[in-house]
Amino acid sequence: MLGMLGVTYLPRVLPVWLFANKSLPPLVIAWLRYVPVAVLAAMLLPSLVLVEGQFDVSNRNLFFWAALPTFLVAWKTKSLFAPVAVGMVIVAGARFISGR
Repeated sequence: MLGMLGVTYLPRVLPVWLFANKSLPPLVIAWLRYVPVAVLAAMLLPSLVLVEGQFDVSNRNLFFWAALPTFLVAWKTKSLFAPVAVGMVIVAGARFISGR
């Protein structure tokens, strides 16, 4: 139990201890701003383009096509509520129209 505590706790606390009184170079700060977007894209992309383990961007892949305008709204508004609402409305509307 203590070993697991150390393995999970140290990687989180160690950087805070090491960099608490130091400022990072502007290049590192600029690079770190892309980390959340890259992680989100890496987590989201497979669920959008894979259907039952197969690559599928055909018109049957509802979530892929609903994601495109949702990403556009997210990029333009830079908010959380608008893209979520747009994505939900598109998926609900497409399911209602197609009867799925």
